[in-house]
Amino acid sequence: MRYIFLFALLFTLSFSDVFSMNSYEADFRQVVTNDKGNTLEYSGHIKAMKPQYALWEYLKPSSKLIYINKNMATIIEPDLEQVIVKKLHNSIDFFKIIKNARKIDKNKYVAEFQSVHYTINIIDSDLKSIEYKDQLDNAILINFTKQVVNKAMSIKEFEPFIPSEYDLING
Repeated sequence: MRYIFLFALLFTLSFSDVFSMNSYEADFRQVVTNDKGNTLEYSGHIKAMKPQYALWEYLKPSSKLIYINKNMATIIEPDLEQVIVKKLHNSIDFFKIIKNARKIDKNKYVAEFQSVHYTINIIDSDLKSIEYKDQLDNAILINFTKQVVNKAMSIKEFEPFIPSEYDLING
């Protein structure tokens, strides 16, 4: 859960032709590898919009929605009929990460933010992948496909719908 949540925080802001996008939408495949070499794989869809809005829709292996709305995160888990609402204390400014990223070869950039080292792969102005290690020393690789940049989005797309029968947990 921490690795999913950490990257959700990471992507509360996103980028286009790397340095100038206002919104971003893509399918993703996330592979988490622990220090023993065991892997978990997730897939889904991401929407993000400046200044700090994101919706991570996890489709596999189970359904989960993670809404980031400025300094609040809402995690909806339909299989559990539960919602977790958390105030975000450590905001991660992805634009600052990109702004401070250094190009190390044709398609690869590296950046460090809050003691986390990120490797960002960009091909033909498309974000292809992000790699980093989370606080639990898991290696995270997120690959992006079917990117749509600077699509008009509304703040309403980032407002969660919480079914009344779901358990609500404030964290």
